[in-house]
Amino acid sequence: MRGIIIKKTVMAALCCMLLMGTASCARSVDPATGYRSHSINDPLEFLNRTIFSFNNILDHMLIEPVSKVYLFVVPEFMRDGVQNFMRNLNSPIIIGNQILQFDGKGAGVAVARFVINTTAGVGGLVDVASRYGLEYEPEDFGQTLGAWGLGHGFYLVLPVVGPSSLRDGVGIAVDGFADPVRIVAHNTENEWIYYSRVGLEGLDTRARLLKAIQDLRQNSLDYYAAVRSAYVQKRISLVKDQKEASVAAIPDYDDDEMD
Repeated sequence: MRGIIIKKTVMAALCCMLLMGTASCARSVDPATGYRSHSINDPLEFLNRTIFSFNNILDHMLIEPVSKVYLFVVPEFMRDGVQNFMRNLNSPIIIGNQILQFDGKGAGVAVARFVINTTAGVGGLVDVASRYGLEYEPEDFGQTLGAWGLGHGFYLVLPVVGPSSLRDGVGIAVDGFADPVRIVAHNTENEWIYYSRVGLEGLDTRARLLKAIQDLRQNSLDYYAAVRSAYVQKRISLVKDQKEASVAAIPDYDDDEMD
């Protein structure tokens, strides 16, 4: 067990060092979207497009139909409860990353949200904290690396997971490894709890992106390039806490209303 932990830690450290040598994003006009935006180095484009095509087929055949059934069967208030509960479960990761970013105010808000929503919000099913001005702010280790000044590295498309980058891929691995839900589930030999949580969270997110993805598919000259552009701009916006006016006006897909 210790050997696995050490190996993963070393791999993450090596990836971080590789990030130090990568070039930062440059501004350009994306021909697929028409937005003047930050571009990202994509040396693995052929492989990325192959994985992207696989993900797209999987989405068409399975994930999108299941998402539509989810929208049809599950009432909106229950879907909101699922999102609130999943966000509450992510609170330890969010708090940890806020601390690593030296964002004391953000960490304080995240702690307050967790306490309020866990107690008054019936275990996190109801987002009571937002009613008091304590808005949800997603944070992950990829954002933390970005806040430390590390660039995206090169673009990656991960099987099933979708668009990512070298930096954010490391972030996904670190957040997953440090996730208290995963740790407890693993130590109690109840891994199904963690994987069920990941699956449900992914399904709910995909359902909320239904209209946005349909629009992107229909209106993009190059769907792959459009997704890449939207992903990069979204990540830049998150790293900068969405305060920079220089980021192109890509819709905030996480907040799109569902049918």
